[in-house]
Amino acid sequence: MIKKIVLAAIVAAVAVPAAADHKRHKTYSYHYGNYGPSGNRIVVSCWRGPWNEVIWDRPNAVFVDSLVSVGYDFSTADAIATRICRDKNLVGRPDAMKETMERIWADPGSHRRHNY
Repeated sequence: MIKKIVLAAIVAAVAVPAAADHKRHKTYSYHYGNYGPSGNRIVVSCWRGPWNEVIWDRPNAVFVDSLVSVGYDFSTADAIATRICRDKNLVGRPDAMKETMERIWADPGSHRRHNY
């Protein structure tokens, strides 16, 4: 009986801080612009870690998937999304993220299928 109580206390001591920590993680998600005849939308969505530094920042799947849906192949979409999410000058600046994504979209050398 005592072993069960001690085990329950240990599990609670480990689980409570982990559950409370989820509120410190930030996810930035910005929707903008309809592109192409399909009306697909690019969703700029990045996961931020609990630190102010760019350490664990990465694109969320919806960001990469939205780039694929507007004509980029997966490897290019992943590279674009990672570049935008890991740029320390764009963190917390949705307008700058949007401007950067629009500049990449307008670049004819961005290697997307041009039927969109």
